[in-house]
Amino acid sequence: MKFVPHQTVTRMAAISLVGMVVGLISAFATIGFVELVQYFNDILYVSASSRAGLDGGSLALVTITVLTGGGLIAGLTLRYGVADGEHIGPANTIYAVQLHERLPSPVSGVSSTVASIISLGCGASVGQYGPLVYLGTLVGQIANRLPFRLSDVRSIAIACGVAAAISTAFNAPLAALIFTHEVILRHYSLRMFTAVTVASACGFLVANVVFEHPPLFLSEVTGSFRWVEFLLFALEGIACGVLAVAFMKLLHYTTQFAGRIRLPTATKPMIAGFITSLVALQVPEILGAGQEVFGQAKLEGAFTADALLLILLAKLLVTVLCIGFGFAGGVIFPALLIGVLFGALFALLVPGQLLSDYSGLSVYAVCGMVALMSPVIGAPMTALLMVFELTRSYEITIAAMVTIVFSNLIAHQWYGRSLYDFQLRQRGIDLSMGRERAYLMHQTVAGNVTDALPVVHRDISLSELRERMAEKSAESAVIVDGDYRYLGLVLQHQLHDQHDNASVDSIEIEQGILFNETTSIWDAMETMREYIGVAVPVIDSASGRYLGAIPEAVVINAYLDAAQELRREEYEV
Repeated sequence: MKFVPHQTVTRMAAISLVGMVVGLISAFATIGFVELVQYFNDILYVSASSRAGLDGGSLALVTITVLTGGGLIAGLTLRYGVADGEHIGPANTIYAVQLHERLPSPVSGVSSTVASIISLGCGASVGQYGPLVYLGTLVGQIANRLPFRLSDVRSIAIACGVAAAISTAFNAPLAALIFTHEVILRHYSLRMFTAVTVASACGFLVANVVFEHPPLFLSEVTGSFRWVEFLLFALEGIACGVLAVAFMKLLHYTTQFAGRIRLPTATKPMIAGFITSLVALQVPEILGAGQEVFGQAKLEGAFTADALLLILLAKLLVTVLCIGFGFAGGVIFPALLIGVLFGALFALLVPGQLLSDYSGLSVYAVCGMVALMSPVIGAPMTALLMVFELTRSYEITIAAMVTIVFSNLIAHQWYGRSLYDFQLRQRGIDLSMGRERAYLMHQTVAGNVTDALPVVHRDISLSELRERMAEKSAESAVIVDGDYRYLGLVLQHQLHDQHDNASVDSIEIEQGILFNETTSIWDAMETMREYIGVAVPVIDSASGRYLGAIPEAVVINAYLDAAQELRREEYEV
């Protein structure tokens, strides 16, 4: 490729402009989202400071009313604001970017964001960072309509929106940068890297310079650890992997159970809200995202082992209940909080009992935080960088690396790469074998059919059939009935020694290999690997009508075009 300085400078300036514009918009939107949630937590008596001013009877009434009513409002917002069949969340962002598919409409995206603010504001046990990922996606989707004059500007804008939202919320621009490439894009092209870096930096500047927004869970952890503790970190990682799998499977089963309940969808979050309120009257720490509990759990002596176990189990159960029954929210922060609680509990029960001198509860709490979160979202590198950015400690980052490795090994073997990938597999999209295969599995043969095979009715003479096959230079012909339903194939060798005046019905019609309108390009390639013939017939699975034929060359070209498009996206500057 010839190097053209002017074009290169113009392209890089446009890419940086996309990152800056989308990054700034996403950052301000993220700050607004977080502040709104905090405002509702205060006025609705969800935060610990606001709840301290109510007596027992009033507190119980307010808690039940707010969570139950909030569940109903959030359910109605999703029911009437989000179009049927449109999935909202990080998994849908991955789907849209990886397969070049459209996202839900901006109206659905805004409605989902509003429902998330309501859910978090009323104290539902859901996370705010999953919605922030989609909020960044929504900003990127809208920014795609601006005249940037770049190829793939939609994917660039979405990636920038996600990175800026996470960078602003976490005050962790490096982790946000890697999260976007590791989870959303799944490649590291220079073009994407440039735009996402600019957007992530913009988010960090807005959070720190414009608003002086403190990190939500900055951890000042000091101290060193003994070599024997590496074995304990590995053990903690294994335990976190098991807990992460249990969390994801419970979430799946709860969602299935909620789907079988014969009640209006809009009322199901109300049920979850009512149950959560009853639990919160006994264990108030489970309310909302839980930032206050997050900070306390890392402190020595803040909770006993019994209290940590109670909060952990209650938080785990109400989180899967709230998300499974339809509250709008994510899983990132609940996973972080459950991990912190488990890490602190592990520190009290294992090194606290085995060693007279160990590195401290906070180290194990931070390691548990990222060891449980990383397999849930499928982002071990993001988790590792998050530890370094939030602790500024190289030693603790090494300890966290051990827990992350073992946690992800366990979760990957027992569950898969992440909760998001599992949600996509339920929709028939498997990214485990690579982006190229998933892309081809999503493209069907129906859009590539040709008239490569002659089509004749069953009652014509063999002489006419021979003429039709000669016109197409075909070795086979498709036989249909009067309603154009596929009956089978007649092959050239079957016409030998047959009388010209005989009809097609006089010879045996073969079914042969068949595709239908849902057959993917990838499946067609696998089927045709040992196929000998010109083309494979494609029929409508419902009516049996013949749609056309798919030649082997068309399948190969479709594969090459898809591979070339993906390689261009990943390597073009």
